[in-house]
Amino acid sequence: MKNIALGRYIPLDSVIHKMDPRAKIISMLLLLVCIFIDTGFIGYAIVGAVIVLAVLLAKLKIDFIWRAMKPMLFMLVFLLVINILVIKTGYVMLTIGNFRIYSDAVVQTCYITIRLILMINITTLLTATTKPMDMTIAIEDLLTPFKSIGVPAHDIAMMISIALRFIPTLLEEADRIMKAQASRGVDLEEGSFKEKINAILSLIVPLFVSSFQKAEDLANAMEARGYNPGAKRVRYKQLKFAFRDYTLFVVSVGLLAGLIVLKVTVL
Repeated sequence: MKNIALGRYIPLDSVIHKMDPRAKIISMLLLLVCIFIDTGFIGYAIVGAVIVLAVLLAKLKIDFIWRAMKPMLFMLVFLLVINILVIKTGYVMLTIGNFRIYSDAVVQTCYITIRLILMINITTLLTATTKPMDMTIAIEDLLTPFKSIGVPAHDIAMMISIALRFIPTLLEEADRIMKAQASRGVDLEEGSFKEKINAILSLIVPLFVSSFQKAEDLANAMEARGYNPGAKRVRYKQLKFAFRDYTLFVVSVGLLAGLIVLKVTVL
């Protein structure tokens, strides 16, 4: 459970940490769009180089990024197996008895794997370099123009902030429950399939009960402090764009435009 890094803020003194959270969120969305532009491995290599540069500027450790990707390894293997069984186009790369593995299955799996890795790195970079409170303020500011059509900007920002804030808390709670169940003789690693299902249920059920209890305690605490989502409020901290924020925005837009040109003119 401690391997999951998404949602954990790492307090460091870096250029990325000092950037405006609104600029980082917009750049993240633009990079996510870049990932889904089908420019082949060339486009993925360009986006990957930009992400690696951002990770270095943020002074994040490689093992922290690796911990963010480790939980996805099972999904990647699962996708590989599904593609090998379903996709039957391209040339035959490997023959095992009467079973054949085709090139398109491997290529498609590589595409999906690279996209998932890039998306995980982008979101991890955002949450690791942005304080939850700054994230809330930034999301609310970005959604403010949509208030005219009835979008509850503050409510959405608060929900996202609370969700990000409680990811580490729930992971710690799950780890505590696993240790408690292990002390009672529950084995989450060994045994038959049915025994593993029962062991997982012994983890999920108390985790859900604890989550609902924490949600109720949080709601009661917010109500006791007079929290009103519809009330007009002011802020002590005001966000302001600096030169580095405009630079980040220009680089993200330029990358998106470059990949679109690459897709239209070259590929």
